Amino acid sequence: MAKERKRRTSSTRSTTKKAPARRSRSGSKTNRLKKDLIIFSMVLTMVAMVVFGYFMGKHEATIESNPHTLLQKSTSENKALFESLEALKQERALKEKKKEEELAQQRQAMQQNEREKATLQAQNRQEQKKMTKKKQELSYPEDVVHDEETITASKSKKPKLVIIIDDVSSKSQLNAIFATGLKLTPSLFPPYHLSPSNHKLAEGLRHYMIHLPMESGTVFDKQEKTLMVTDTPEMIEERVRELRSLFPTARFVNNHTGSVFTGHYLAMERLYRALLKEGFVFVDSRTIAGSKVPQIAQKYAQRYIARDIFIDNKHSVSSIHKQLKQAVKIAQKRGYAIAIGHPHEVTLQALASAGEILKEIEIIYIDELYPPKAGR
Repeated sequence: MAKERKRRTSSTRSTTKKAPARRSRSGSKTNRLKKDLIIFSMVLTMVAMVVFGYFMGKHEATIESNPHTLLQKSTSENKALFESLEALKQERALKEKKKEEELAQQRQAMQQNEREKATLQAQNRQEQKKMTKKKQELSYPEDVVHDEETITASKSKKPKLVIIIDDVSSKSQLNAIFATGLKLTPSLFPPYHLSPSNHKLAEGLRHYMIHLPMESGTVFDKQEKTLMVTDTPEMIEERVRELRSLFPTARFVNNHTGSVFTGHYLAMERLYRALLKEGFVFVDSRTIAGSKVPQIAQKYAQRYIARDIFIDNKHSVSSIHKQLKQAVKIAQKRGYAIAIGHPHEVTLQALASAGEILKEIEIIYIDELYPPKAGR
């Protein structure tokens, strides 16, 4: 037993000692493999460097063998590049020049337009001044209506004077008329673009007229729906029906301008007939001496009513007072007279200060001079 234990112990010891020897041999093999790989890598690297050096040397030899060709190629390429740049520069310069020329043309065109516009505006201002001057200097016929042209209204002991104020188109004008304290008869424009609610001025008024725009001559204040001699009977009748709708209580209508229309027999007869149909009485403003209204009124057996004198062709108090004196003389001679003025400030001032001139006559409204007939 003791011998067996010794053998086992000795065999165990021998086994324990041999194990490290095996590990040593395996580790040496691994180290040798690593060394072989490193050597192989170094050899490959050297071979690659040799090959690379060979090709690099060959390329350098090629370059060194053709230096003139390389220089020519470089010069040609540079020349082409410079030419391309020069072409681009020239093209850009042309574009800039063209753009500047276009801008210059646009500036010239704009300046020309401005000059033309300024010239046109100056011409328009000049024309407007001329028109304004003509209107201010416009003198309607001041001839007195002859007795034979007038069916005389009933005369009373004190002469009567009707003063119609034309061209009324605002409440302020009406207020200025009322402020005179005189029985002035306002003649209202029908509605138009500058005063679309003009018909409302008649609301609450007992004494007023309609001032109807009609075709005139060269100095022509043409408003919306101005009656023209070329209007058909239907157009004229439609306009008169519209007036009746706008001014249901109106009786009298007089013409605004209208020298062409009232001098045209056919057109004026159409209007006169349409006015009669709607219950209107036409008052001839006599803007032309050759008015056809007297003959038409006679044809329809109607009283011819017309103004006798304009009081404010000249805008000064002294001139208006002079015309008022003439109107008073007509009234004293015939028993009545009809004068027409406008809502100018100077006209209303002259009327308000004309007490001494007007003391011998009675100023009345036109519907008091020509009251409606029984049943109408």
